[in-house]
Amino acid sequence: MYLERISLIAERVSSEEYPFHLPAIRTLDITFSSDVTFVVGENGTGKSTVIEAIAALCRLPVSGGSRNDLGAGHGPESDSLLARALRPVFRKRPPDAYFLRAEFQGHFASLLDARKADPDFMISGHDPYAVYGGRSLYTRSHGEAFLAILQNRIRSGLLLFDEPESALSPQRQLVLLAHMAQLTAAGRSQFIIATHSPILLTFPGARILSFDGPAILEVSLDETSHYQITRGILDHPEHYWRHLARSGAPADAKPDEAPKGRGRRRR
Repeated sequence: MYLERISLIAERVSSEEYPFHLPAIRTLDITFSSDVTFVVGENGTGKSTVIEAIAALCRLPVSGGSRNDLGAGHGPESDSLLARALRPVFRKRPPDAYFLRAEFQGHFASLLDARKADPDFMISGHDPYAVYGGRSLYTRSHGEAFLAILQNRIRSGLLLFDEPESALSPQRQLVLLAHMAQLTAAGRSQFIIATHSPILLTFPGARILSFDGPAILEVSLDETSHYQITRGILDHPEHYWRHLARSGAPADAKPDEAPKGRGRRRR
């Protein structure tokens, strides 16, 4: 465990603009008590914004990468407004850290290629591909490029993932889980992950924090909408399709057969 807590400093919030108008952000106060913490919730609830802010607090580029990539300017974002309003508590500073941000992974792959083509960079004797599987990430499929980073670069320290499942098949998500299990068993890694994947949420002993309500709740796997909807539509697809076929049914609605979960507030 490296990061123990993050909390919002109210006097540093100067407006009601994004992201401070979000319910989960307004009451943000999270204690990290497990080697693996998952952040879940619907799109737009602030999950990625919080992961991005933690990255900034750890001096990681908010567009993804390691400390060596800070200031590289490889992504469209360079700062986190939320990070300026947070107070972090570290048990100890991680010797290494990495931010895997799915939506900007193409920008990071281009950064590595640009470094390979830069004679000033190469004269230093450092191969930019060395810790990413030995070749350009563009020579792999999206999922293979993710795995190259996960299996070659991510070894220990504070590891932040934003929707890593976006490029991974269910089988490859199991590969990720196995890699995470090995790293946490060694006792030198802490994961904080924003995800929509019920497969990833099965990690034993992980804490799951839901951003869906007016305050952040700690929930169990079977209380998440991710689990409920996935299990429900696989077990009873006809119920869901009967509901989806109704004229004017809201896109986020669930059939009456879907179970209702109850969470525990976690401050």
